[in-house]
Amino acid sequence: MIHAIEVENLSKKFGDFVAVNGISFNVQQGEVFGFLGPNGAGKTTTTRMLTGISTPTAGKARIMGYDIQHEAFQAKELMGVVTDLSNVYNELTAWDNLIFTAKLYGVPRGQRAERANELLKMFGLSDVKNQDVGEFSGGMKRRLTIAMALVNEAKVLFLDEPTAALDVQSVRTIRNLIRQLNAKGTTIFLTTHNMAEASELCDRIAIINQGEIGVIDSPERLKQTIERTHSIEVTFTESDSEIIQSLEKLDSIRNTKKHGDKMRLYTDDPATTISDVFQFAQERELKILSINTLSPSLEDVFLELTGEKIVERPKKGGPGKGGKRR
Repeated sequence: MIHAIEVENLSKKFGDFVAVNGISFNVQQGEVFGFLGPNGAGKTTTTRMLTGISTPTAGKARIMGYDIQHEAFQAKELMGVVTDLSNVYNELTAWDNLIFTAKLYGVPRGQRAERANELLKMFGLSDVKNQDVGEFSGGMKRRLTIAMALVNEAKVLFLDEPTAALDVQSVRTIRNLIRQLNAKGTTIFLTTHNMAEASELCDRIAIINQGEIGVIDSPERLKQTIERTHSIEVTFTESDSEIIQSLEKLDSIRNTKKHGDKMRLYTDDPATTISDVFQFAQERELKILSINTLSPSLEDVFLELTGEKIVERPKKGGPGKGGKRR
Protein backbone atom coordinates (compact mmCIF):
# COMPACT_ATOMS: atom_id res chain seq x y z
CA MET A 1 0.00 0.00 0.00
CA ILE A 2 1.20 3.51 -0.83
CA HIS A 3 1.91 5.62 2.25
CA ALA A 4 -0.20 8.75 2.72
CA ILE A 5 2.98 10.73 3.45
CA GLU A 6 6.57 9.70 2.75
CA VAL A 7 9.49 11.80 3.95
CA GLU A 8 13.08 11.01 2.99
CA ASN A 9 16.04 12.94 4.43
CA LEU A 10 14.12 16.21 4.33
CA SER A 11 16.14 19.32 5.20
CA LYS A 12 15.61 23.07 5.18
CA LYS A 13 18.22 25.77 5.70
CA PHE A 14 17.84 29.53 5.98
CA GLY A 15 21.36 30.75 5.34
CA ASP A 16 23.52 29.03 7.93
CA PHE A 17 20.54 28.19 10.11
CA VAL A 18 19.34 24.57 9.84
CA ALA A 19 15.60 24.55 10.54
CA VAL A 20 15.03 20.90 9.61
CA ASN A 21 17.91 18.45 9.51
CA GLY A 22 17.49 15.33 7.35
CA ILE A 23 14.31 13.89 8.86
CA SER A 24 12.65 10.72 7.53
CA PHE A 25 9.31 9.09 8.39
CA ASN A 26 6.16 7.62 6.81
CA VAL A 27 2.49 8.17 7.62
CA GLN A 28 0.11 5.34 6.82
CA GLN A 29 -3.21 5.87 5.07
CA GLY A 30 -6.02 6.35 7.58
CA GLU A 31 -3.62 7.25 10.38
CA VAL A 32 -3.71 10.22 12.74
CA PHE A 33 -0.06 11.19 13.03
CA GLY A 34 0.98 13.66 15.70
CA PHE A 35 3.95 15.97 15.15
CA LEU A 36 5.05 17.51 18.44
CA GLY A 37 7.76 19.90 19.50
CA PRO A 38 8.45 23.24 21.17
CA ASN A 39 8.44 26.57 19.38
CA GLY A 40 11.36 26.71 16.97
CA ALA A 41 11.63 22.92 16.71
CA GLY A 42 10.84 22.78 12.98
CA LYS A 43 7.17 21.74 13.04
CA THR A 44 5.75 24.44 10.82
CA THR A 45 8.79 24.45 8.53
CA THR A 46 8.28 20.72 7.96
CA THR A 47 4.57 21.18 7.28
CA ARG A 48 5.29 23.96 4.78
CA MET A 49 7.61 21.61 2.87
CA LEU A 50 5.13 18.72 2.97
CA THR A 51 2.37 20.92 1.57
CA GLY A 52 4.48 22.49 -1.17
CA ILE A 53 4.57 25.98 0.32
CA SER A 54 8.31 25.86 0.93
CA THR A 55 11.00 24.17 -1.18
CA PRO A 56 13.29 21.74 0.69
CA THR A 57 17.00 22.36 0.69
CA ALA A 58 17.44 18.60 0.36
CA GLY A 59 15.39 15.43 0.49
CA LYS A 60 11.98 14.39 -0.81
CA ALA A 61 8.35 14.32 0.32
CA ARG A 62 5.47 12.46 -1.32
CA ILE A 63 1.72 12.74 -0.76
CA MET A 64 -0.14 9.55 -1.73
CA GLY A 65 2.84 8.63 -3.89
CA TYR A 66 3.14 12.01 -5.63
CA ASP A 67 6.32 14.03 -5.24
CA ILE A 68 5.28 17.36 -3.71
CA GLN A 69 7.87 19.26 -5.77
CA HIS A 70 7.69 17.55 -9.14
CA GLU A 71 4.04 16.42 -9.08
CA ALA A 72 2.65 19.29 -7.04
CA PHE A 73 -0.70 19.53 -8.83
CA GLN A 74 -1.56 15.86 -8.25
CA ALA A 75 -0.35 15.99 -4.65
CA LYS A 76 -2.23 19.17 -3.74
CA GLU A 77 -5.46 17.82 -5.24
CA LEU A 78 -5.40 15.16 -2.53
CA MET A 79 -4.66 17.35 0.49
CA GLY A 80 -6.30 19.94 2.69
CA VAL A 81 -4.32 22.38 4.79
CA VAL A 82 -5.42 24.20 7.94
CA THR A 83 -2.82 26.59 9.32
CA ASP A 84 -2.74 27.94 12.86
CA LEU A 85 -4.15 31.21 11.53
CA SER A 86 -7.71 31.46 10.23
CA ASN A 87 -7.96 31.99 6.46
CA VAL A 88 -11.69 32.67 6.35
CA TYR A 89 -13.10 35.87 4.88
CA ASN A 90 -14.94 37.69 7.66
CA GLU A 91 -17.00 39.81 5.26
CA LEU A 92 -18.43 36.69 3.58
CA THR A 93 -20.95 34.20 4.90
CA ALA A 94 -20.01 30.65 5.79
CA TRP A 95 -21.76 29.51 2.59
CA ASP A 96 -19.89 31.99 0.43
CA ASN A 97 -16.57 31.01 1.99
CA LEU A 98 -17.17 27.36 1.14
CA ILE A 99 -18.38 28.04 -2.41
CA PHE A 100 -15.42 30.36 -3.05
CA THR A 101 -12.99 27.74 -1.75
CA ALA A 102 -14.66 25.07 -3.88
CA LYS A 103 -14.06 27.23 -6.95
CA LEU A 104 -10.39 27.65 -6.01
CA TYR A 105 -10.02 23.88 -5.65
CA GLY A 106 -11.66 23.31 -9.01
CA VAL A 107 -14.68 21.44 -7.65
CA PRO A 108 -17.16 21.05 -10.55
CA ARG A 109 -19.97 23.64 -10.49
CA GLY A 110 -22.67 20.99 -10.10
CA GLN A 111 -21.02 19.54 -6.98
CA ARG A 112 -20.20 22.74 -5.07
CA ALA A 113 -23.56 23.32 -3.37
CA GLU A 114 -23.96 19.66 -2.43
CA ARG A 115 -20.47 19.55 -0.97
CA ALA A 116 -20.95 22.82 0.92
CA ASN A 117 -24.22 21.65 2.47
CA GLU A 118 -22.66 18.34 3.45
CA LEU A 119 -19.76 20.07 5.22
CA LEU A 120 -21.96 22.66 6.93
CA LYS A 121 -24.06 19.85 8.36
CA MET A 122 -21.02 17.80 9.44
CA PHE A 123 -19.46 20.78 11.19
CA GLY A 124 -22.67 22.00 12.83
CA LEU A 125 -22.82 25.26 10.87
CA SER A 126 -25.99 24.79 8.81
CA ASP A 127 -28.03 27.16 10.98
CA VAL A 128 -25.53 29.99 10.49
CA LYS A 129 -24.54 29.39 6.88
CA ASN A 130 -25.92 32.78 5.77
CA GLN A 131 -24.35 34.69 8.64
CA ASP A 132 -21.23 36.82 8.12
CA VAL A 133 -18.19 34.96 9.45
CA GLY A 134 -17.02 38.12 11.21
CA GLU A 135 -19.77 37.45 13.75
CA PHE A 136 -18.55 33.90 14.46
CA SER A 137 -16.78 32.79 17.63
CA GLY A 138 -13.21 31.50 17.44
CA GLY A 139 -14.40 27.91 17.61
CA MET A 140 -16.93 28.41 14.80
CA LYS A 141 -14.27 30.01 12.60
CA ARG A 142 -11.93 27.09 13.24
CA ARG A 143 -14.64 24.60 12.28
CA LEU A 144 -15.33 26.53 9.09
CA THR A 145 -11.60 26.67 8.30
CA ILE A 146 -11.35 22.89 8.55
CA ALA A 147 -14.51 22.48 6.46
CA MET A 148 -13.00 24.69 3.75
CA ALA A 149 -9.88 22.50 3.70
CA LEU A 150 -12.07 19.46 3.03
CA VAL A 151 -14.19 20.91 0.22
CA ASN A 152 -12.08 18.99 -2.32
CA GLU A 153 -12.65 15.71 -0.39
CA ALA A 154 -9.02 15.69 0.77
CA LYS A 155 -7.43 12.32 1.46
CA VAL A 156 -4.72 13.88 3.65
CA LEU A 157 -5.53 16.73 6.05
CA PHE A 158 -2.79 18.86 7.62
CA LEU A 159 -3.91 20.48 10.87
CA ASP A 160 -1.59 23.02 12.49
CA GLU A 161 -2.55 23.69 16.13
CA PRO A 162 -6.30 23.21 15.44
CA THR A 163 -7.39 23.85 19.03
CA ALA A 164 -4.95 26.60 19.99
CA ALA A 165 -6.53 29.51 21.91
CA LEU A 166 -10.02 27.96 21.84
CA ASP A 167 -12.40 27.55 24.76
CA VAL A 168 -12.95 24.14 26.34
CA GLN A 169 -16.22 23.44 24.50
CA SER A 170 -14.71 24.35 21.12
CA VAL A 171 -11.67 22.18 21.80
CA ARG A 172 -13.94 19.22 22.54
CA THR A 173 -15.93 19.86 19.35
CA ILE A 174 -12.83 20.08 17.15
CA ARG A 175 -11.37 16.89 18.62
CA ASN A 176 -14.63 15.04 17.99
CA LEU A 177 -14.63 16.29 14.39
CA ILE A 178 -11.06 15.02 13.94
CA ARG A 179 -12.19 11.59 15.12
CA GLN A 180 -15.17 11.62 12.74
CA LEU A 181 -13.02 12.61 9.77
CA ASN A 182 -10.49 9.92 10.55
CA ALA A 183 -13.24 7.30 10.97
CA LYS A 184 -14.28 8.12 7.39
CA GLY A 185 -10.76 7.37 6.16
CA THR A 186 -9.08 10.78 6.16
CA THR A 187 -5.38 10.68 7.03
CA ILE A 188 -4.56 13.46 9.48
CA PHE A 189 -1.18 15.06 10.11
CA LEU A 190 -1.63 16.91 13.41
CA THR A 191 0.94 19.52 14.39
CA THR A 192 0.70 20.43 18.06
CA HIS A 193 2.69 21.11 21.20
CA ASN A 194 -0.04 19.54 23.36
CA MET A 195 1.05 16.08 24.52
CA ALA A 196 -2.35 15.29 26.03
CA GLU A 197 -4.18 16.17 22.81
CA ALA A 198 -1.81 14.11 20.68
CA SER A 199 -2.09 11.17 23.07
CA GLU A 200 -5.88 11.33 22.90
CA LEU A 201 -6.15 11.55 19.10
CA CYS A 202 -3.08 10.01 17.48
CA ASP A 203 -2.11 6.52 16.35
CA ARG A 204 1.55 7.52 16.43
CA ILE A 205 3.49 10.53 17.64
CA ALA A 206 6.77 12.03 16.43
CA ILE A 207 8.66 14.46 18.66
CA ILE A 208 10.94 16.93 16.88
CA ASN A 209 13.51 19.17 18.56
CA GLN A 210 16.06 21.50 16.96
CA GLY A 211 15.10 20.22 13.53
CA GLU A 212 15.64 16.54 14.32
CA ILE A 213 13.18 13.80 15.25
CA GLY A 214 14.01 12.28 18.60
CA VAL A 215 11.38 9.53 18.66
CA ILE A 216 8.38 8.14 16.77
CA ASP A 217 6.09 5.76 18.63
CA SER A 218 2.50 5.04 19.61
CA PRO A 219 0.94 6.98 22.50
CA GLU A 220 0.67 3.83 24.61
CA ARG A 221 4.35 3.03 24.26
CA LEU A 222 5.20 6.62 25.08
CA LYS A 223 2.92 6.44 28.10
CA GLN A 224 4.69 3.32 29.34
CA THR A 225 7.86 5.38 29.37
CA ILE A 226 6.53 8.65 30.73
CA GLU A 227 4.43 7.04 33.45
CA ARG A 228 7.73 6.51 35.22
CA THR A 229 8.43 10.23 35.06
CA HIS A 230 6.73 12.35 37.71
CA SER A 231 7.59 15.62 39.31
CA ILE A 232 6.71 17.42 42.50
CA GLU A 233 6.72 21.21 42.48
CA VAL A 234 7.36 22.75 45.88
CA THR A 235 7.80 26.29 47.19
CA PHE A 236 9.50 26.96 50.52
CA THR A 237 9.69 30.17 52.51
CA GLU A 238 13.38 30.16 51.61
CA SER A 239 15.16 29.07 48.43
CA ASP A 240 18.90 28.91 47.98
CA SER A 241 21.53 26.70 46.38
CA GLU A 242 22.23 24.86 49.64
CA ILE A 243 18.59 23.77 49.93
CA ILE A 244 18.57 22.56 46.33
CA GLN A 245 21.80 20.60 46.81
CA SER A 246 20.41 19.00 49.96
CA LEU A 247 17.18 18.01 48.20
CA GLU A 248 19.15 16.32 45.43
CA LYS A 249 20.66 13.98 48.06
CA LEU A 250 17.28 12.53 49.01
CA ASP A 251 17.03 8.92 47.82
CA SER A 252 13.56 9.34 46.27
CA ILE A 253 14.58 12.28 44.04
CA ARG A 254 16.22 11.69 40.65
CA ASN A 255 16.80 15.30 39.64
CA THR A 256 15.90 18.85 40.64
CA LYS A 257 15.31 22.09 38.73
CA LYS A 258 14.59 25.60 39.93
CA HIS A 259 11.65 27.40 38.29
CA GLY A 260 11.44 30.92 39.67
CA ASP A 261 10.59 30.62 43.36
CA LYS A 262 9.59 26.98 42.89
CA MET A 263 11.64 23.79 42.83
CA ARG A 264 10.69 20.87 40.64
CA LEU A 265 11.67 17.46 41.96
CA TYR A 266 11.73 14.52 39.53
CA THR A 267 10.92 11.15 41.00
CA ASP A 268 9.76 7.59 40.30
CA ASP A 269 7.80 7.52 43.56
CA PRO A 270 5.75 10.69 44.15
CA ALA A 271 4.22 9.50 47.45
CA THR A 272 7.60 8.80 49.02
CA THR A 273 9.01 12.06 47.69
CA ILE A 274 6.17 14.11 49.19
CA SER A 275 6.75 12.43 52.56
CA ASP A 276 10.50 13.08 52.27
CA VAL A 277 9.93 16.74 51.42
CA PHE A 278 7.72 17.30 54.46
CA GLN A 279 10.30 15.62 56.69
CA PHE A 280 13.05 17.67 55.02
CA ALA A 281 11.15 20.90 55.71
CA GLN A 282 10.44 19.93 59.31
CA GLU A 283 14.08 19.10 60.04
CA ARG A 284 15.22 22.44 58.60
CA GLU A 285 12.33 24.43 60.05
CA LEU A 286 11.22 25.46 56.58
CA LYS A 287 7.61 26.33 55.84
CA ILE A 288 6.10 24.84 52.67
CA LEU A 289 4.07 27.50 50.86
CA SER A 290 2.78 25.14 48.14
CA ILE A 291 3.33 21.61 46.88
CA ASN A 292 1.84 20.00 43.76
CA THR A 293 2.19 16.78 41.81
CA LEU A 294 2.67 17.51 38.10
CA SER A 295 1.97 15.41 35.02
CA PRO A 296 4.87 14.87 32.63
CA SER A 297 5.47 17.78 30.26
CA LEU A 298 6.61 17.54 26.66
CA GLU A 299 10.13 18.29 27.87
CA ASP A 300 9.90 15.50 30.45
CA VAL A 301 8.84 13.05 27.73
CA PHE A 302 11.59 14.12 25.36
CA LEU A 303 14.22 13.99 28.09
CA GLU A 304 13.07 10.54 29.19
CA LEU A 305 13.06 9.13 25.67
CA THR A 306 16.12 10.77 24.16
CA GLY A 307 18.26 11.91 27.04
CA GLU A 308 18.32 15.40 25.54
CA LYS A 309 16.73 18.60 26.79
CA ILE A 310 14.25 20.40 24.56
CA VAL A 311 15.63 23.78 23.56
CA GLU A 312 13.54 26.61 22.15
CA ARG A 313 15.63 28.16 19.41
CA PRO A 314 15.68 31.89 18.71
CA LYS A 315 13.64 33.12 15.78
CA LYS A 316 15.91 33.82 12.81
CA GLY A 317 13.93 35.08 9.85
CA GLY A 318 12.54 32.55 7.40
CA PRO A 319 8.88 31.90 6.70
CA GLY A 320 6.00 33.94 7.97
CA LYS A 321 5.74 37.37 9.49
CA GLY A 322 8.51 38.29 11.85
CA GLY A 323 10.36 35.07 11.06
CA LYS A 324 7.91 32.93 13.02
CA ARG A 325 8.95 29.32 12.86
CA ARG A 326 7.74 26.37 14.90
